[in-house]
Amino acid sequence: MAVKFAEAEARTRGYTDLHEHIEELRRQGLLIEIDREINKDTEMHPLVRWQFRGGIAEEDRKAFLFTNITDSRGRKFDIPVLVCGLAGNRAIYRTGIGCKLSEIKDTWIRAIGNPIAPRMVDSADAPCHEVVHQGEDLVNGHGLDAIPVPISSPGWDNAPYFSSSHFITRDPGSGVQNMGNYRGMIKAPTRLGMNPSTELRTGGYMHWLEWKKLGKPMPAAVVVGAPPVVSFTAVQKVPEAIDELAVSGGLAGAPLNVVACKTVDLVVPAEAEIVIEGYISTEMLEPEAPFGESHGHVNLQEYNAYMDVTAITRRSDAVMTSWVSQVTPSESSTIKRPAYEARQIEHLRDHLGIKGIRHVATHEPLTSLHKLIIVVVERGIPRTEIWRALYGVASLRQAEGKWIIAVNEDIDPDDTDAVFWAMSYRCKPHNDVEILKHKHEGHGPRSLLDSEDSAVLIDATLKENFPPVSLPKREFMEKAKRIWEELGLPKLTPKAPWFGYDLGEWNSGLEAMARRAVRGEYWTTGQIIAQHRRGDVPINTEIRTLDIGNPGAGSEGEEALEWDVLEDASQVRETDD
Repeated sequence: MAVKFAEAEARTRGYTDLHEHIEELRRQGLLIEIDREINKDTEMHPLVRWQFRGGIAEEDRKAFLFTNITDSRGRKFDIPVLVCGLAGNRAIYRTGIGCKLSEIKDTWIRAIGNPIAPRMVDSADAPCHEVVHQGEDLVNGHGLDAIPVPISSPGWDNAPYFSSSHFITRDPGSGVQNMGNYRGMIKAPTRLGMNPSTELRTGGYMHWLEWKKLGKPMPAAVVVGAPPVVSFTAVQKVPEAIDELAVSGGLAGAPLNVVACKTVDLVVPAEAEIVIEGYISTEMLEPEAPFGESHGHVNLQEYNAYMDVTAITRRSDAVMTSWVSQVTPSESSTIKRPAYEARQIEHLRDHLGIKGIRHVATHEPLTSLHKLIIVVVERGIPRTEIWRALYGVASLRQAEGKWIIAVNEDIDPDDTDAVFWAMSYRCKPHNDVEILKHKHEGHGPRSLLDSEDSAVLIDATLKENFPPVSLPKREFMEKAKRIWEELGLPKLTPKAPWFGYDLGEWNSGLEAMARRAVRGEYWTTGQIIAQHRRGDVPINTEIRTLDIGNPGAGSEGEEALEWDVLEDASQVRETDD
């Protein structure tokens, strides 16, 4: 009965909260529940990390819910922790956003283009205000020390850090709120760090500069755990004039419920799990880190902002979320990737008006989405448009794009072997490579030798017709796959290209000879080509360079051709929508 009530409530609301999302993960077999005692400081993140570094296939990764949590001092916590519960893999992400994998890109583009303003609710109706701690409560066991924040990279991090902390701030001039996901170092029961990644020009950092001009501390609210559409939006980069909470409504297709904070002039999601309110100093900074970062290296100490906490509110049955970040792939990269790619596609198609953009893929393993970006374009679009797309990707954000590569639709952008294949045979560096100088160094270890970076733009698209891909045609590979499965051999995961297809340099004569071959009639071909002997050409002379028709075709030279031509890389990738 409780599950049916939750489903009805979600339908009325228009989106699921975190508890309903967890129940759906449980129903789909995507959740592992750990009730044995786990030390949040030394065991929690290393345990979940193994599913990213231990050879576990992406589709086999799970969300982890920890319900029996302690720390290295033996303290017990009554708030469960959900790790990888928003984006442990694409199936978990799909469950949270509520659409098919194939629809995620368009869902994001619609949400950004059609935000829905949030709906205010009374504090009495807001689950996030079921428990409220202020004043003396915060230093008597109900401050940040009561929240089971894990240590992400034991052995390197200097404290527990919130990794799924959505910082909500407000522009003091326009009044527009911003929500961004920044790490938050636990410094004291009433003091929380904030690192807003200045190289990404995040909204929180831009607002901090405006409050600093006024000589006032910046009000802030930190949401830890929220309806999935809120967390998905917190990592998106939207225009500064748009409130991310309205984009959350766009994702849901319904207004998000919000409530006024208790001690700061901001609104937060009413169904948030935990909300930390306070003021961030704009006068003073203090040391923060080391912390293992998503670029795969430890971020050494920096001077960063800090918040003086004025209130902590939460649901009575709150669940805290913690994202596995650091070396990619990770939950952090999986939750960011669809948002980043959709934003780039929208920029190229809708803002720059480039026709023929099929996809933008941000490379995930180890490179953390920002450095290697693949633009997939239709074959035949003008060369000038390909270069506009490459420069467009480099220009959207100052720190994005170090290696930007254009490929055609038959190249799987998630397969670096295929991308290198295109670069090796479809790109001539003296014609197809440009270096864009004076780029921002971006998100990564900062050089003490050279503070600038650059970007390499590569056109690895087909410029002319090529011979077919030298794999058996699809019909033969599919038949062989059926035999493989009948034999009970190990499960196959087709990797593009897994069958051969034409790239334009194929004709009816060549097709006739290939058809004879599979019918066992290749002696006929041998007899025909013997009639075309000559001694006036060098060895290795290509027949296509000679105007002699189709030697070897015989009477079948004009046969109608019937073979599958690859039109989209999705044809050779098997995905579960």
